[in-house]
Amino acid sequence: MRIASFNINGIKARLPRLKEWLVETRPAVACLQEIKTQDEGFPEAEFTDIGYHAIWHGQKSFNGVAILTDGEAAQDPSKGLPGDPDDEQARFIECTFRGVRVINLYLPNGNPQPGPKFDYKLAWMKRLRARLLDLRDREIPAVVVGDFNVIPEDRDVWSVNAMANDALMQPESRAAYSRILNDGWTDALGTLNPRGGVWTYWDYQAGAWQRDHGFRIDHMLLSPDCADRLIAAGVDKQHRGRERASDHAPVWVEIRD
Repeated sequence: MRIASFNINGIKARLPRLKEWLVETRPAVACLQEIKTQDEGFPEAEFTDIGYHAIWHGQKSFNGVAILTDGEAAQDPSKGLPGDPDDEQARFIECTFRGVRVINLYLPNGNPQPGPKFDYKLAWMKRLRARLLDLRDREIPAVVVGDFNVIPEDRDVWSVNAMANDALMQPESRAAYSRILNDGWTDALGTLNPRGGVWTYWDYQAGAWQRDHGFRIDHMLLSPDCADRLIAAGVDKQHRGRERASDHAPVWVEIRD
């Protein structure tokens, strides 16, 4: 079963590219971030036409997440990260598909740091860890994917100096991510590419794509059960180079059914 993640950076602006990718790669589950549309504006019919069911959690102009499932509807969907009833940002959605709990997230960027946005990022990561610990303690097979907005290690960025002051690679961000991994989650892409140099994001500015100045912030974490079933993981890098593409490339993981 292939589970994929794609920060689409505006689902309406990228719809042709998104459908193109879905048809070409046909993931069983496609998790989308930054759909940037309210719930009523989500283009559900576009995905129904190519055989996908959809659940989504939208927000006007910002954020927003969705999960597409191939051929059959997801079970037990849930929207919003537990732990803060006042948090209205649409960044978290989960469901069960073929016996696996799929968690899709768009973690806060945190810039500028220091400041309230960075504080929100760290608090959000603490809440995420609590949710994932609950899944772990109940031994639920799970795959956690999305735009984590964390560059885990120096090997995951084209230039450490260029990103040194960014919230994505501050020691606090990295430590919060490491604590999640240390709870028993496997970073599929990182595990299969121990030398690093695998990027998932290239900025639109300064010719970053053309110069391959990227970094890895889109991750796929596997529970112990799913890690034992890991077959492969990768990045559909070529889709970043297409016309009117997102600034992220899709990432994917394959596990045995």
